Amino acid sequence: MNPFPSMEEIRAQFPALASETRFMENAGGSQVPRSVIEATAKYFETSYVQVGAGYPESDAATGTVDLAHDFANEFVNAGARGQCILGPSTSTLLASVARAYVRTLRAGDEIIVSLANHESNIGPWVWLEETLGVRVIWWPTDPNTYIVDPRTLSPLINSRTRLICVPHVSNLVGHVTDIKAITRIAHLMGAEVVVDGVAFAPHRAVDVAALDADWYVFSTYKVFGPHMAALYGKSLSWAPLTGPNHFFIPRDDIRHKWELGGPSHEACAGWLGLRSYLSFLAGSEYEGRKTVESSFSRMETLERRLTEKLLQFFSQNPNVTVVGPGMGADRLPTVSFIHRVKSSAEVAHALQIRGFAVRHGHMYAYRLCESLGVAPEDGVVRISLVHYNTAKEVEALVAALGEVL
Repeated sequence: MNPFPSMEEIRAQFPALASETRFMENAGGSQVPRSVIEATAKYFETSYVQVGAGYPESDAATGTVDLAHDFANEFVNAGARGQCILGPSTSTLLASVARAYVRTLRAGDEIIVSLANHESNIGPWVWLEETLGVRVIWWPTDPNTYIVDPRTLSPLINSRTRLICVPHVSNLVGHVTDIKAITRIAHLMGAEVVVDGVAFAPHRAVDVAALDADWYVFSTYKVFGPHMAALYGKSLSWAPLTGPNHFFIPRDDIRHKWELGGPSHEACAGWLGLRSYLSFLAGSEYEGRKTVESSFSRMETLERRLTEKLLQFFSQNPNVTVVGPGMGADRLPTVSFIHRVKSSAEVAHALQIRGFAVRHGHMYAYRLCESLGVAPEDGVVRISLVHYNTAKEVEALVAALGEVL
């Protein structure tokens, strides 16, 4: 195995990091390594044609799209349990699945929806309530820690529950939800679990097999890849549903039946380019799932120090309320806060003019903000770090926060 790359070597893989801007809004979209950029450009140069036509360039394009699906399955550890489809966004993919449930759900069925969700894992289920008369059961967060506590699920679930929709990590709170505990409770009652993994996937290795998740979705553009998303479903979860694509496509051809219009081929090429970066980070040749797990383990180690430093600063500032728990094994470097006096817009702007790419607002967790008594329009200030951020950047941020707050 090659030695673990230094932070300087890691950052050199990301052309955008040569900028003077300190990128700390990674939860909205991470930067991409050179391998992703080059893979996308090569696709445009050599095989920018339609798939499935039978000539050499088309065969190459078909291979790219096929391998992109294989990588998505590998990325989440799907194995033989199920498979991933690709699409333009998490919101689009979940909306597509919700519409397919129109044929299988009935009035009186219940869907438990966590208020900690991004709206992409709320809106489609509310639409089903409005369309079919199924009942949405709201699952609030813990009022003190703001986390999704599996112990509060049991009073909500019953024989009418069909789906439980929950974030693996809230994109405001930054705490890893115990999905395994939730799926255990759900499956005993015959319900399925829809997991939004968008805020988890950039930080830890996704393992749908260990979680026993029925559905799991994440955005590749927040995992150092191109603007695309992937949705995993168990084979048993896909089976009763019918995808939206043309009538002559067999319903059991999951990829083609569900990928209406097909995924972005150039995005598939870019997504495949991420494998080279994960190999670099792991210090070895690409070895499938082993490399995914090894590279994300390295990311977790790098991120932990950054999270500790940031949360330590906030714990010493009485004018700040962090929306989420303190440091712990299940705490990711997505940190949202509000100031006792200053608006989130004011604080975010003060940091932006000092060269920090952060933002304020509800971050599409509109209902969570409302439930916490935070005005969604102003929302929170969110600082979202990833492994390529440095201790020096966080020290500079802390110094700036000391001036601003």
